Amino acid sequence: MLRSAKTNSLKESNAVRFALGLILAAFPLMSAQGQAPNVNIQGGNVTLTVSTGLAGSEPLAVVNSATSLRYRRLGYIQKVTVQTSCPGQNFNLVVAASSATSGIPAPQVVLMDGMPAVDFITSIATGGGFATATLDYVASSTFAQGNSSELGDDVHTVTYTITAQ
Repeated sequence: MLRSAKTNSLKESNAVRFALGLILAAFPLMSAQGQAPNVNIQGGNVTLTVSTGLAGSEPLAVVNSATSLRYRRLGYIQKVTVQTSCPGQNFNLVVAASSATSGIPAPQVVLMDGMPAVDFITSIATGGGFATATLDYVASSTFAQGNSSELGDDVHTVTYTITAQ
């Protein structure tokens, strides 16, 4: 959910407030019956709220690193892709993977409504067991983009998919 409200203060410049709700989804490759999925999200859905700014500048971006991606290493090289759906998106959202225990994370990926799936973690090594990566979301806004009170909240459905590379 993305909420935003402009406030005026004699002590501070205008600040934009918004909350960004992420519905996280992971779509695995087919796994053997009774086994855990090949990719899943740990930590639940995320809400980000941009609410402060410095006098004379844009609002400060907000970072959330409370969720992680868990993905199974199989007998072939794999990759994880990411995409989002957010009809009527008004505000900025990026995601990066940090502390990946297998694979090479992409730099920050800008999440835009309707974007095609893009490579997020590539060259995931073969072998058994699971690997993990922390999901670092960064939400930001500018005064020119408006606010949620005027435009409504942004609600993203972010999808992670693991496939052969």
